[in-house]
This record gives sequence, C-alpha cells and structure tokens, in this order.
Amino acid sequence: MNLSFLSAKDTICALSTPPGAGAIAIIRLSGPEAIDAASRYFRPLRKGLTMKETESHTAHFGMFNYNDDVLDEVLITTFRAPHSYTGEDVVEVSCHGSVYIQQRIIEIFLKHGIRLAEPGEFTLRAFLNGRFDLSQAEAVADLIASNSESSHKLAINQMRGGFSEKIRELRARLVDFASLIELELDFSEEDVEFADRTELTRLLQTISQEIERLTSSFALGNVMKHGIPVAIAGKPNVGKSTLLNALLNEERAIVSDIPGTTRDAIEDTISIKGVTFRFIDTAGLRHTSEPIETIGIERTYEKMNQASVVLYVFDITTTTEKEIDEAISDIRIQLNDPDKEIIPVANKTDMLTEAPHSFKKLVELDTLFVSAKRNENINLITERLLKSVHSGETGDQTIVYSLRHYEALTRAALSIESIEKGLASEIPSDLIAIDIRQALHHLGSITGEISTEELLGNIFGKFCIGK
Repeated sequence: MNLSFLSAKDTICALSTPPGAGAIAIIRLSGPEAIDAASRYFRPLRKGLTMKETESHTAHFGMFNYNDDVLDEVLITTFRAPHSYTGEDVVEVSCHGSVYIQQRIIEIFLKHGIRLAEPGEFTLRAFLNGRFDLSQAEAVADLIASNSESSHKLAINQMRGGFSEKIRELRARLVDFASLIELELDFSEEDVEFADRTELTRLLQTISQEIERLTSSFALGNVMKHGIPVAIAGKPNVGKSTLLNALLNEERAIVSDIPGTTRDAIEDTISIKGVTFRFIDTAGLRHTSEPIETIGIERTYEKMNQASVVLYVFDITTTTEKEIDEAISDIRIQLNDPDKEIIPVANKTDMLTEAPHSFKKLVELDTLFVSAKRNENINLITERLLKSVHSGETGDQTIVYSLRHYEALTRAALSIESIEKGLASEIPSDLIAIDIRQALHHLGSITGEISTEELLGNIFGKFCIGK
C-alpha cells in the first residue's frame, strides 16, 4: 500500500462482508461525506426523518433509491465522529446479498465522488485517528484470521491493549531518565549529573527482565497462532500414515504394505479443544540406496527439526527394546534441539497376543499404546499433545506472538545491554543517550509511537479490503 496517495479528506467505501452472494451484505463508508452521500439515496420508512438528523449509533430501515427507482430495502446504521471505528463519520449499509445489488450501490457511491478503500484503510484511519495503537491494529487482522480458540484468545487479548500497556509502561519509565540524560548534555561544560546512575541501573535490570520474559513467550505464542507442528516419524510400515488418518479422522495419506510409500511429507491441520495442531506424516526412516526415498528421509529430519513435538511410531509386535533406544538416540542426534519432546507410540496393539517382553521399559519411556488401524487409544495421543501445550502456558500474562514485535523487543534488549555496559564503563552521557534513544525507538515501533510510511504500508496492506 502506497500511503502517499491516500488522503484523510477522502470519503472511502468498500464491501465489508465476504464477496459473493449471501443473505446480507454490508457496505461501509467512512469520511466527511459519508452521511451526506448516504442521505442522497436513502429514503427512511419513518416519515420526517433525514439522515443528517440521525443520532450516532442508530439504525434505520428504508429504501435505497437511484433516479427514483428502488434498488433495495436496506438498513442503514450511522456512527458519528469521533465515536466510530475509524474516528470519522461512518455509515454501514446492510442490503440483500445479491452481487448485483452490492455492485450497484458501490457504483452509485463512486459516482458521488467517493473512492474505493485500499486494503486495511478503515483500520489505518482508526490508527491515525488515535482509536488504537499499531499493535492493537495488527491484532484486528489476527482476530479475523484466527481459526482456533488459542489464536483467537491471543488476538483478542492484544486488541484489548494489555500488551500495548506493558510496552508503554516500560517506555515511559525509560523516557524519564532519557530526559535527565539529555539535560546533562545541555550542561556538559559544568560536569553535572541529573540522572542517578544507580537508580538507572536498577531500572534497566527491571526492563531487561520484563523484555526477556516477553521474548521467551514468543515460542509458545508463535505455535499457538500458527498451529503446533507435530512430526510423525518411524521406520517404514509401522503405521505412520494410518495414524495420521486416524488423527485427522479422514483418508488423508495413502496406506500401503509396500515400504517407502510415503516419500514426501504430508501435512494437515486439526483443532483439538481449541488448539490447532499441524500433523506431518514423514518418509520412513531406514537405510536405502533409492535416490528419491533418500531425499524423502532427509526431509523427514528437516520436518522433525521444525516440529515442536515428534511422535516416534514403532510396530510393537516386531520392535525390540534395543531398537527403540537406538532409534530415539539416532533421532536426537539429528535434532538441533536436544530437549525436544519425543513421544514413543507403540502401534499395532491389535496384533498382540501377549504382553511384549519390553513392556516395563516402554512404560518407563511413557509410551502410548495404540492401534491406528482400529482407531483405538488415539485419544491418548491428543491428550498428551494438549498436556505438552498447556504446560507451557503463562496464565494471564502477556504472550508475544508477532515476529515483528519479537524482533523489536530483541533489538531493544540489545540496546538496554549496551546502556548497562556503558554505565559500568562510565562512558560519557552523550554515548549513553544514543543507546537510550535506540531502546526507545525499538519499543516505540511496536505501538506505533515510532513508525514509517513503509512500515504502515506493509502492515495494513495485508488486511482485507473493507477492514
């Protein structure tokens, strides 16, 4: 989005409901001419009522006329500035969901001199008019895109401003000291100190700890937003694809007795009790000279490294205790994170005639015993996965899930570290001031107190038109 071509003086309109035919469609207008434009074509059922006299936050039924012809029966809702989503005069026209009606109403408004809104322009105006800050504006798009209870919760909490308030609090405390440091620069020739270095050091430690807590929550927030990747790994023909189908409750992967059937990763997602899991069925792990299968095995290790959890599936009827230990050890060698959770899954329990000799060892490994073919005990896997997610939750504390926010916090942490080192080395105030300004800049970029046209264009350009 090129912001230089946008003007706040324009009145904009767009379809705010999904495109296509439906029961109802909503066309939104925002700007100084919104109410006047609607009044030209709306004929309220209530006699004597005019659009210009309607109070804010009221809805009125009537006819949408053009050239004395009735186009549709509509409901028009008026929101007067500054008490609207954008902070401007806003009108929403609820009409029947005919594509023809939608297009005609928009065309009529365009003839009136109103222009089509750019993607995210309504929310951009809300930000520019101080209705909410930048992180809250981003949460609007995340709320629209949320597809699970966990991603919805993250977005709604951020939109309500908890994260913004935390950032503003950190920044405000640092601004107080920044002003004192800047004051020292004005009296540099007199060699005076207005900022208490000991108190500043304590403040920096507090801010550093809070930033560290926020950045450490990103790993959890990121998977809660995008879905938790779970790799299904194991040797060929142990039932990995059958297990994937059982977890998804559909025939997603091809099941065959021929070893090496799965040569590339198969992915699909499912929401379990409000949490999205992204299951990845991988190629069987074995030594092979077949080039295509070898590539598939290499990708298996890549997917395991990308996953938050690995389900190691093995055939309980043929696998020995030694083979299980060796396989898990081999997987850990290939993983970048040695502490990544690996859940042993003993499959094909329906083929057991007696308890396996390695039963005691398997219990010690917290093995899950299932029959993917008969869909037995699959709930044990989902329960274990949910437990691993909830064990990492931080209660009501703020969770960072945006990569942009994480990077800004990381840069702010580096600036704070530079200030601490500078204080310890007793460097001049002007050098300390530079690092403080950098920290303030990075924190301010999260809420939009510091922003650029490129940043705003990048953020709001990803919104849907009409929001």
